[in-house]
Amino acid sequence: MKNEELIETLVRGVCVKRGQLLVCQSKGAANTYLPGGHVEFGERAADALEREIREELGVASKAGAFLGAVEHTFLQKGARHCEINLVFALEIADLDASAKPPACEDWITFRWVPVARLGRYHLEPWPLRKLIPGWLRPTGATPRWAGTV
Repeated sequence: MKNEELIETLVRGVCVKRGQLLVCQSKGAANTYLPGGHVEFGERAADALEREIREELGVASKAGAFLGAVEHTFLQKGARHCEINLVFALEIADLDASAKPPACEDWITFRWVPVARLGRYHLEPWPLRKLIPGWLRPTGATPRWAGTV
């Protein structure tokens, strides 16, 4: 199997404070994405999310309820990538939505963006732009899965 034929398993966190969603951005990129990263072989998804937050932001976190999943395919530098994003609610007590979040890795930055304007910040995978507001509502039937494949 060629490397480009692999499907990556990623875990992502939805951390919202005062109507602001924590997002990550690779320096120089236009799109944003939820904080998180790869699930390592034999690792529980919730544990992977907490580990990734510790590595990327340098703070402790708590993965909460499973919100849903998004299959995603995209082109990066001419190569097709496929991933499955497992999305959890995320609590990070040591972050304040009025302050710029820290970044422990030099290739990324973090910021708070209004939940009501996720499209304006090019949140990817794009189905999350509609799923997240639905997941945050106390009632209603919001799908738990979406895909761009």
